Amino acid sequence: MLTQLSIGNFKSWKRIDKMRLAPITGLFGPNSSGKTSILQLLLMLKQTIESSDRAQVLEFGDEKNLTNLGSFRDVVYEHEKPGTIDFSLNWNLPEGLTVKDPESKTDTLFEASQLGFQCTLGENGADRLAVSNLEYDVSSNRIVLKRKGQSGAKYELTNESDGGIHFTRTQGRVWDLPAPVKFYGFPDQVYAYYQNAGFLSDLQLAFENLFKRLYYLGPLREFPARHYGWKGSEPADMGRRGERVVDALLASRQNGRYISPGFKRKKRSLEERVAQWLKELGLIHNFSVERIAEGNNIYQVRVQKTSTSAKVLITDVGFGVSQILPVLVLCYYVPEGSVILLEQPEIHLHPSVQSGLADVFIDAVKNRNVQIVVESHSEHLLRRLQRRVAEKAMTPEDTSLYFCEIIEADSRLTELNVDMFGNIKNWPKDFFGDEFGEMAAMTKAAMLQKQAQ
Repeated sequence: MLTQLSIGNFKSWKRIDKMRLAPITGLFGPNSSGKTSILQLLLMLKQTIESSDRAQVLEFGDEKNLTNLGSFRDVVYEHEKPGTIDFSLNWNLPEGLTVKDPESKTDTLFEASQLGFQCTLGENGADRLAVSNLEYDVSSNRIVLKRKGQSGAKYELTNESDGGIHFTRTQGRVWDLPAPVKFYGFPDQVYAYYQNAGFLSDLQLAFENLFKRLYYLGPLREFPARHYGWKGSEPADMGRRGERVVDALLASRQNGRYISPGFKRKKRSLEERVAQWLKELGLIHNFSVERIAEGNNIYQVRVQKTSTSAKVLITDVGFGVSQILPVLVLCYYVPEGSVILLEQPEIHLHPSVQSGLADVFIDAVKNRNVQIVVESHSEHLLRRLQRRVAEKAMTPEDTSLYFCEIIEADSRLTELNVDMFGNIKNWPKDFFGDEFGEMAAMTKAAMLQKQAQ
């Protein structure tokens, strides 16, 4: 689980310092206030890690990627030239990391349940993007790979702390290290130049595994279809627009996967769990994915609006069902321990369903150990989270809620102070618009009308 994030000089963010990330992290605020940029940074890192180009420092993406950010000049704060950006992450490991001392057969070099990563990068003397330094923080050690001088491609490896790790050079000529692999990887030469640097690959692998467990669903979702073809594929996620949701449901059915809805409660299939939520949210009575005819691979999604109504295609009911379906499936389809990024999951949903989404997130966090980072405009979702804190269904520490706003062209982040009763003690002005002002204006208009009669 991600626990902390810092960002410098990225898009409209001059600086975010040590932003706390909880099992449920909510980003609220007006349009173009920088909320989505926080998610975009994480998506950019993920698509860079998954890129086959080891020399590409950052993959800014195109229309086929998770996010399309253009170029370095487009993402650096105020388009500075020469510009630099920096970011750091802290996260809990799903399993503890134990590294043996290569110079001893019995001793342990270190054990860790948490890791930290930092990176600063910018343009070198040739207007090319290059890493200035990258750092892994593990068990009181700060393992740093940094560039020698302001330009060029010569790097050195150091431990800038007294955590106990001392790198031992292989005998022979002392060579400089080349540039890192992408923005986070140690060059292959580091393992030949040092006798005891083998554990660095474990740190790099842990960072890659963090982003392998990160999933994303965008705000614009596919229209429902009357027919879905399935060729037996097992998608990793729902797709950026939720286009693989039926594939995921059918793959889960074929694999016989079952989900625990809580302590001492009967396990359910993914379809059953999704159908149960759709019913609890008051959208429909029943839901199923059915093959059109025996022996073919064409399926239909059928829903039953009430217990007495006939089954109809998902295309013939309200738009909300098809919009919330990828959200529900993603929460219960991804592996336990995953990080889920959601943009405006409440789009096209009735206010009562928006409130219910908070309960979906709480259930997924508690029973599947997933982490959810949600960017939203929904007052109803926020109010339900506050209510659940007051009811002790979750603690204030289980949530990190933020308000984003633009002040003098800079994005600013305010952490909302939620007490044990669910109250927000530092509620920003006009958080969800000027409700009091609207009521006052309406009352004034009514009085003027009565006076004119």
